Amino acid sequence: MVYAFNINPTSFPAAKIGKVSDIMNIALPLAMTGGGLIFLFILLKAAFDILTNGDNPDALKKAYASITTSVVGLIIVIASFLAIQLLGVILKTDIIPK
Repeated sequence: MVYAFNINPTSFPAAKIGKVSDIMNIALPLAMTGGGLIFLFILLKAAFDILTNGDNPDALKKAYASITTSVVGLIIVIASFLAIQLLGVILKTDIIPK
C-alpha cells in the first residue's frame, strides 16, 4: 500500500521548496541584499564618525579602516554573485532567477 497525495503549493507554501536549488534561489538574493545593506550601514556610520571626530586622529584612523573593510566586504559579495552567475552559465542553468 502506498499512502501518497499531492500537496497544493498555494495552500501550503513549504511545498514550493522541493529541491536544494529552490532553497538557493531564496537564500542567495537575500544574503546578497543583506550584505549590501550591511555595507551601507557601516559606510554611513564611518562617515558619521569622520564628521564628528575630525580632530581625533585615532578615531579617524578607525573610521577609515571601517570604510576599507566594508568596501572589501562589498567586493567579496559582488565577486560571489559574479561567480554564481558564471557557474550558472557553465552549468547552463539559471541559479538566481532574474
